[in-house]
Amino acid sequence: MIFPTGTEILVLLPAIIFAMYAQSKVKTTFHRYLNVRATKGYSGFNVARTLLDKNGLRDVPIEVAQGSLTDHYDPRKRVLRLSREVHQGSSIASVSVAAHEVGHAIQHANGYVPLNLRNAIFPVASFGSSAAWFFVIAGFIFSPPLINVGILLFAAAVLFQVVTLPVEFNASSRAMDLLDANGFISREEYGAAKKVLDAAALTYVAATATAVAQLIRLIMISNRRR
Repeated sequence: MIFPTGTEILVLLPAIIFAMYAQSKVKTTFHRYLNVRATKGYSGFNVARTLLDKNGLRDVPIEVAQGSLTDHYDPRKRVLRLSREVHQGSSIASVSVAAHEVGHAIQHANGYVPLNLRNAIFPVASFGSSAAWFFVIAGFIFSPPLINVGILLFAAAVLFQVVTLPVEFNASSRAMDLLDANGFISREEYGAAKKVLDAAALTYVAATATAVAQLIRLIMISNRRR
């Protein structure tokens, strides 16, 4: 059976609790500072458009993304997408998130190695995260070596999460520098902007921890089946 044993639950539970905390943290922090207007009054769109143009990325369009916390830069289409509350808002949260996504666009333009690596392994990681359990179940029922195939596929997904960490931390670091250097926030607001980006980064740390814990569990399942 592939239901988790007591030992496997002990491996998974801390990561699950951490992931729940991270999600709660980013939501509460984001919404807290979404209601705090930045003193300079720039909207997320103003910040993103100005920073893109100043960094030679005038050809990168900005689109409105549906939903909340859906902001992202799409390197395949070279499009920056901001949720409506970030696009139109002039809060500390809005300008911070907008600058963070511009950080990704600058990474892409400059050939930032971790971003290129993440983009390269994304297709394998995407397939691996969804197909791994199929092989694990098939291996548990029919042929144990299939479990190892599932483990290898899931390892690609774990690698994707690990590589994502420097990409996200670097984008946040760039964002803080850009906001400060271009006068989009005051010195008094710097700490608040950093809290928003640090909370967002925590979700990627939690996702990595959860993926690693799940990989360990798959290895434990493989050992059980032998």
